[in-house]
Amino acid sequence: MKERGEGSATSERRTTAKEVAEAAGVSISAVSRTFTKGASVSPATREKVLAATRVLGYQPNMLARALMTKRTELIGLISNNFDNPAFMEIFDLFTRRLQQRGRRPLLANLSGGMESATALDMLLQYNVDGVIVASSMLPPQFAEACAEARLPVVQAFGRPGAAPDVHVVGADNIQGGRLAGQILSERGYHKVAFLGGPATATSTEDRLRGLRQSLKRAGLSPVAVVYGASYSHEAGSEQMRKLLDEEIDAVFCGDDILAMGAIDACREASLRVPEDIGIIGFNDLAMAAWPAYRLTTIRQPIRDIIVTAVDLVLNIVDEPTRPREARLFACEPAIRATLREATRR
Repeated sequence: MKERGEGSATSERRTTAKEVAEAAGVSISAVSRTFTKGASVSPATREKVLAATRVLGYQPNMLARALMTKRTELIGLISNNFDNPAFMEIFDLFTRRLQQRGRRPLLANLSGGMESATALDMLLQYNVDGVIVASSMLPPQFAEACAEARLPVVQAFGRPGAAPDVHVVGADNIQGGRLAGQILSERGYHKVAFLGGPATATSTEDRLRGLRQSLKRAGLSPVAVVYGASYSHEAGSEQMRKLLDEEIDAVFCGDDILAMGAIDACREASLRVPEDIGIIGFNDLAMAAWPAYRLTTIRQPIRDIIVTAVDLVLNIVDEPTRPREARLFACEPAIRATLREATRR
């Protein structure tokens, strides 16, 4: 008898569901139900099927199952933040959560100039079950177009109300901006500048709005506001060099990567952080705690946002008429070493 792998036609082809059904003494539909989440199958039948599967080395055909269930188990993940190293951390969390829930991501990278319409066509061609838009920079029309195409869609890191027909999960960026202003005021900073990401990003707008509200309570306002073209180290460094021409004593950077670029620009100018200038970021990425930066920042609960976004889009797939939801998570401070100590009252 030939062993598996010796080259026979039988050993080279895939085991079929029909062969598993015959070996287990059950119907083909029972085999299909065993590998379909939520399908009804008795424990005894399930055990027979799994035992036959182990013996025959059967692997379910995902394409065939998709034809039967009308679901591909694919979730589209859309972003245009790939020039920000932080997105790799976010993408890792998204993919892991999707895999934990038995789904696979289909990635569309809009950073390189791919048109939104092209991305939507790709999602429809692959018949994804749902879409997560992981960006605050994409125009709301894209998420609305997904909804019009009857694709369940959730925007992560977005602003509620930007696209009325789209579910949103994100951080309370206005509250986070207020928190940054409060921390700066408590430490006696009076000449505060804002260094944001792209001016069109809703997160940038909201973090600046919160900063203005907080500083106003202290009788202050931002002395300068600049925007980077992207959430990159280069953009942070470039904009910080412009701010150094102003009379400032602290900078609220709307992103940790921008803040790291700002810190390095200060070092190039022989300025010490925090002795000569204070810097506070936003996000609390893993890199913010690196010894080279030890960045004081505003922590948004990235993991909670991602888990909630994934779970929500899967719930919408199961319940398409689910009422629109907007979930905002509060931010909190992560105090390290780039601001001076709080002023004693």
